[in-house]
Order: sequence, then structure tokens, then C-alpha cells
Amino acid sequence: MKGVYFVSGIDTDIGKTVATGALAKQLLQQGKSVITQKPVQTGCQNITDDIAVHRKIMGIPMQEADKQRLTMPEIFSYPASPHLAARLDGRALDLDKIRTATQELAAQYEIVLVEGAGGLMVPLTEDLLTIDYIRQQDYPVILVTSGRLGSINHTLLSFAVLKQYGIRLHSLIFNHIHDSKDETVAGDTLEYLKGRLKDEFPEAKWQELAKTEVVNGV
Repeated sequence: MKGVYFVSGIDTDIGKTVATGALAKQLLQQGKSVITQKPVQTGCQNITDDIAVHRKIMGIPMQEADKQRLTMPEIFSYPASPHLAARLDGRALDLDKIRTATQELAAQYEIVLVEGAGGLMVPLTEDLLTIDYIRQQDYPVILVTSGRLGSINHTLLSFAVLKQYGIRLHSLIFNHIHDSKDETVAGDTLEYLKGRLKDEFPEAKWQELAKTEVVNGV
């Protein structure tokens, strides 16, 4: 891996933050120079909660890039979709500020993991969806899914829109922390999605995030 990767999820609260932190930790252990970014955080004030979680999982303190706000360029107070949170805070989301911050991180680090807000179709502004921004920047996507009921549907919809927009899927992370309590459902979801990934995105990687990794990480 090298460059900027966009981490998205099949839904809200699917475990993107933990998955982003865990992947960054894994890359650090491989000797890579890596940083995470949360370009838009809602429901926060002065610092993004997600960046703090990333650093805790990675086992490192807040970085100089964090202090410079390069990893958290846009923060809104209301916990909602970015387009709504920006409207309620009475200011526009600055896409140029986000792009510049990501570029500065990419100049300093070998790998930048950009964690999005919600899923691929979440509106960043009234006119721009998250997936529109991903396509504009030509970022490969790391998609986080799980074994909970409904994940097959949400994952296949995400696959479809990635293909529609011509966006490369780098990897699919199966987050076991959100497995269905029904082990039959969780197990079948895992095997089904693994097979569909191989069929639809044969070049993409499959990765699993175990519950123990999550517990030990945070």
C-alpha cells in the first residue's frame, strides 16, 4: 500500500473508526509511515473523537499533524450528515480545505487512511455526495462490512455503486464486532460476501477484524 485510501462503510455505526485504527496499527507494525484523517467529523467540538480512537488503537500519542488540524480539517457540532450539520452550524463545508489537508498529509506520510462519515452516498454538501468526492480525488476505497443481519444487502448495494462510479475497491474488511447474535447468519454472511468479492472485485483484498482485536485495541 502507498498513497491515499478512503475508508467507507456499508452503513452508519458499522465499525469504520475501529477498522481504520486497526489497519493503521497493522501498517505501523509492518514499518510503514501511516496517518489517519477524519476530514469531516460531526457531533464534536474542538477535536474529533474518531482521531482520538485511531491514536489509541495505534498505540501512539496525538501527532503534530493532529495539533495542526490536518487530520481533522472540518468539525461540526451537530451529530448529523455533513450537509445538515454544516447548515445547522451556519457555515459551509470547505472542500478545498479538506483537499489541501489531505495533500499535506500525503506529502509527509507514505500512507493516508481517510475515514469518511457514514456510507458512500452520504451528502457532504447539498450538491455533492461522498462518492462524488471520492471519484473526483480518484481514491481507492476500503469498505467495512459486518456479519449482522442486512449486511449482505448493504454490501452488494455498495459494490454496485462503486462499479457504477468506476471506483476501485482496494479491500473489504469484515468487522466481527458487529456480527449477528445468530452465528448461522454471521457465518453465512461471511462466506457469501467472500465469494461475491472474489467474483465482482477479484483484485480486491479480503480482511477480517476479530472481536479480540477490537477489545485489545480500545
